[in-house]
Amino acid sequence: MAVIYIKPGSKPETLAVYPEWYDGNGLIQSGRGHMCGICGELRFDGQAVEEQRLTDMLSRLERRGPDDAGTLRKGTLAFGHRRLSVIDLTDRSHQPMVDETLGLAIVFNGAIYNYIELRAQLQGMGYSFFSGGDTEVIIKAYHAWGEQCVERFHGMFAFVIHDSRDQSLFAVRDRFGIKPFYYSHDQRRFRFASNTQALLAAGDIDTSLDAEALHFQFTLHAVVPAPRTVISGIRKLEPGHQIRITANGEISTARYWHLDATRLPQALSDDEWVEAIHAALRTAVQRRNDVADVPVGVLLSGGLDSSLLVALLAELGMEDIRTFSVGFEDQPEEKGSEFEYSDQVVDRYQPRHHKFLVPNEEVLKRLPEAVDNMAEPMFGQDAVAFYLLAEQVSQQIKVVQSGQGADEVFGGYFWYSRMLAESEGSRLDRFRKHYFDRDNPEYLRMMNSPWHTGDITGDYVADALNAADTFLDQVLRLDVTTLIVDDPVKRVDNMTMAWGLEARVPFLDHELVELAARCPPETRLKEDGKYLLKRIARGIVPDSVIDRPKGYFPMPALKYVRGEFLEFMRDILDSQCCRERGLFSRDYIDMLLAAPEMHHTRIQGSKLWHLAVFEYWLQRQGL
Repeated sequence: MAVIYIKPGSKPETLAVYPEWYDGNGLIQSGRGHMCGICGELRFDGQAVEEQRLTDMLSRLERRGPDDAGTLRKGTLAFGHRRLSVIDLTDRSHQPMVDETLGLAIVFNGAIYNYIELRAQLQGMGYSFFSGGDTEVIIKAYHAWGEQCVERFHGMFAFVIHDSRDQSLFAVRDRFGIKPFYYSHDQRRFRFASNTQALLAAGDIDTSLDAEALHFQFTLHAVVPAPRTVISGIRKLEPGHQIRITANGEISTARYWHLDATRLPQALSDDEWVEAIHAALRTAVQRRNDVADVPVGVLLSGGLDSSLLVALLAELGMEDIRTFSVGFEDQPEEKGSEFEYSDQVVDRYQPRHHKFLVPNEEVLKRLPEAVDNMAEPMFGQDAVAFYLLAEQVSQQIKVVQSGQGADEVFGGYFWYSRMLAESEGSRLDRFRKHYFDRDNPEYLRMMNSPWHTGDITGDYVADALNAADTFLDQVLRLDVTTLIVDDPVKRVDNMTMAWGLEARVPFLDHELVELAARCPPETRLKEDGKYLLKRIARGIVPDSVIDRPKGYFPMPALKYVRGEFLEFMRDILDSQCCRERGLFSRDYIDMLLAAPEMHHTRIQGSKLWHLAVFEYWLQRQGL
């Protein structure tokens, strides 16, 4: 028998593994589980985890899981969980979840889409289950297959298992880092959480800035590859990796997944590739729709990717499709919405559609909230857009599908073809010319001398691109396994989970990505990119949506900086806090402020916004 939760006054029948968790009034454990914020601590010095530390961490995870909270404390171990109820809405899926018989406890954030098949397989091996969700399947799978269990999971996940047999922790992050996992580690303890705010709230963190991470931040548009973050005392687990922490504090990390980009033994025709990708994508969409005990919607931007998700759901026979679109005020240089395209998809499929138009004054007013919910400082101008959209969507629904990943997996960005067309220079030179926000000389002009480093980003990217695969294979692999993690994927997770909304990303189904990675890049880049998706969409998505120029979630006011937005950024960069911090050269700041609309990165980001939002994030975090 496995004991999950015991009401005060009752006595558990099985206490062989964790007898001290019973205090005569029930277990020192409570709460419900599945989504979507986790935290915890394991001490190595024999001291008990302070209850207040756990409480402080959980308080900063509340928005990720508004439905309930759970805690578990046992001497040197503590787990905390905030729940968004999506699968098995009953009390049987309490988290933290404890399996007394197996001697395992877990906190889990995410969704395992093939948990029903795994459950059946485990039942065939003799395991019995007391809950109906995917959390318990992870526990049983770990017991049955050990660390290799993670290779069987399809989905997005970050989880930590405590094994009472050796008092160790085993932590895992999904293949594409869709679910976050931050940690701090010193001689006394290992502490983890779903965001940096929770770790900062618990205290005892080295809050100095990491000079190498800063170089990544400002040259790679806010991508700081794991394990670094801009805060020296906070690290993050790399996607596709697992970590084990022993009772005495030894820590070891291992990769469990690698993206294979080698060609198939027998080449496929374009028609065969279209058929294969169509089938794999349809399966990915269905997985993310079926595994939920609540309705699932779609964030409909008006682009090809989200429009295709609506079409595929209709193709799968879904009748009650719910869609959500957001738009902003136009600027003279750029429209603020893509309603003209999303409306055509709505006209064709007649979903239950919700459309929101957000005025600029609302964007500026709500910007502080969006920044507060960034686990790391983000430069993507659409962060606040997703934040405001998620607020509205969360009032209607708990789970949505989103199109992130399609451009990286299927070659949709304009810079890929430009890189491919480059015939001179090293792989790094060809990449840097079309992607880096700032080359190292400009970075050195921007930063004051105490923060100067070598070309950290250049060295990292050169190493990543110098494998045996073709140049573009390596570019696409770097994008889908590293760059996407800390740009669109993290942005969508943070901004949707700020409202207790779970975003699922079918274009990052690992089987779909593995298949696409073996397709020649030249095929994926035909017809200005995303050739295969365009072929799939033809006939089921309006031609005007397929043939339109590549769009981006428009947020013109943060790209063409003027008026109140300019004054907002000027106030931040002229603040006493910014001046005393001394990160940025005043000459560089003055140059940007003198002509704020003139200084854009190679992929059209505002350089002024980069500096302002970074400094603002530090101030909002109290750093």
